[in-house]
Amino acid sequence: MDSELYSFALKNTLNEILNVCPDITSAFMFKKDGEITVGDGKTSEKTIMRVADLFDDILGKADAIGGFKCAVVNGSMGRVNISSMGEFYLVTVTPAKADMNYVNTLTNVLIPTVLKLLDKIHPAPTKNAPPSFKVETPEVEEPEEKVEEPIQEITMEEKKETVEPEALLPEPPVSQLIVENLGGLLVPSDTVRIDSAVLTQWNELYNEIEIGEVEIETFDGKSTRCKVKPIKDAKYEGKGIIQMPEKIQLTLEIKKGELVRVKPVIE
Repeated sequence: MDSELYSFALKNTLNEILNVCPDITSAFMFKKDGEITVGDGKTSEKTIMRVADLFDDILGKADAIGGFKCAVVNGSMGRVNISSMGEFYLVTVTPAKADMNYVNTLTNVLIPTVLKLLDKIHPAPTKNAPPSFKVETPEVEEPEEKVEEPIQEITMEEKKETVEPEALLPEPPVSQLIVENLGGLLVPSDTVRIDSAVLTQWNELYNEIEIGEVEIETFDGKSTRCKVKPIKDAKYEGKGIIQMPEKIQLTLEIKKGELVRVKPVIE
């Protein structure tokens, strides 16, 4: 039984005494060292400490005359009774006209009986001893020896990467050409024909890149992309003509004689 349960049992005993004996207006217990064991709940801890301090000198001098058993203090308003019960002192406060025979019978019988029962179960609690701690030393694993690998030296020449800048291609030039009809049984409907001199200029401009497609845009903002080949008919050479099948003209909503913008498709 620990200290809390010990105090709990004594407190219940005091409460029962107060219930059966209304003449007791206050009751509490403290140990010889002044430590408060239990109170009745009505008396403040500050009051109990003052009483313990007042009787400290009396209790100290009592050893010279064979010890202390009990003391009664009579006052105009009531009576204070202090009784020694083993390691404890019981203090009761009663009115002046209280039946002290009944009060003493209850306190001198019930409290010692409870203390004896508690001592049989467990000795009276002493001051809490400081807890002992067992310090376990954790096992420390020895670190594995690390084998240092040789650092491979990297020369600046190996680290440098040759970055060749990409050649910047010029913007595709725009040529303004006049639409001319292109028809025939074997003429593909997705191909236009322009002056071979224009195609040659484009090839030279883009480092001999073969131009296979052009983008055609009208002045109304319509555009399309189609294949391109040089003009075969010599009479249209050098005249700024673009021969265009009917299907492409319908797509662009234009007709023969209108002006369009043409530029090569570079990919």
